[in-house]
Amino acid sequence: MTTFPVKQLIHYYEQYERKIGVASLAAGFIVDALTLQRIDALRENLWLLANLILAAVCIVAINRRETSESKHFWFENLLQFSFGALLGSIFIFYFRSATVSAAWPFLLLLFLALVGNELYQKRYKKLAFQLSFLYFSLFSFCIFLVPLLIRRIGPEIFLLSGIVSIFLIWIYITLLKNLAREKFLEERTGIRSFIIAIFIGINVLYFTNLIPPIPLSMKDAGVYHSISRLGADYLVTEEERHFWELGSDTIHWIPGEKLIAYTAIFSPGSIDTDIVHEWQYKSGGEWITATTIPLHLSGGRSGGFRTYSGKENFSEGKWRVDVKTPHGQVIGRVKFEIEISPKAPELVTVVKK
Repeated sequence: MTTFPVKQLIHYYEQYERKIGVASLAAGFIVDALTLQRIDALRENLWLLANLILAAVCIVAINRRETSESKHFWFENLLQFSFGALLGSIFIFYFRSATVSAAWPFLLLLFLALVGNELYQKRYKKLAFQLSFLYFSLFSFCIFLVPLLIRRIGPEIFLLSGIVSIFLIWIYITLLKNLAREKFLEERTGIRSFIIAIFIGINVLYFTNLIPPIPLSMKDAGVYHSISRLGADYLVTEEERHFWELGSDTIHWIPGEKLIAYTAIFSPGSIDTDIVHEWQYKSGGEWITATTIPLHLSGGRSGGFRTYSGKENFSEGKWRVDVKTPHGQVIGRVKFEIEISPKAPELVTVVKK
């Protein structure tokens, strides 16, 4: 009976590791983007939880002295798979909830972790790096899981998410000390430093409003000339664009006319919360807030809770409406440019279902 050529497989993998990593990253990202639906869906959260558990089991197995070289190979690749699935799924969810111009530091951090996991497996064979990936994934998961369970969002819920993540990683490290004591004692200083750095770093990003306001996400938004309701639908009027004007964000405004900012914000069914529409104009290179309008949204609608605000007074130039949480996190942003016009532009009606 012939034995499976494990050494040949390991040699082949090491030879083509970079190409395999690129293919795995691309395939996994596409699958996640197509299959992941609602952030509050049980299936999606069980998938993330299963990969967290798989990663935790693999870290223990890799760092036990009893694990053979061939078993190391399988556990290391399972670990890479689980981290890839975790970081890819988490990135998709955060990206959907983000305004890139406002939350790019955290998104970049997630993306670099995702790419680093796929392309530089050998760099994190140390236990401290393995636990860094695990804790970063765990904290990112807790940031949206805890609000779903508590049915509230806000700074105090974020702090609770951090406490939960620290408590869970402490339980895991206590278990790891008993199961892989020798390796843990070798790297305990690095482990402690990395976890503290990740905890502080994510808190800094949150309280400087650089983390997306997950689990909220903007499904639709725009600035229109008018709005009305017909049954369950909204009717908005926008300027008719010729094909050479497609993509233009210019709004021809007649003095005294009220413009409408329409938004559809998804919130999980268990979470009702407040938001604000912040109308801003650009002056001297800075964005100046002209009007802030508080609104309320209810969760549960897949297409997002629809609401709107209006403003009448404008100056020519660049404008935007920032859709924010009451604590300043940007859910979405609509940019447009005002051009004062002596006559009304040609308008078309659009149905918002």
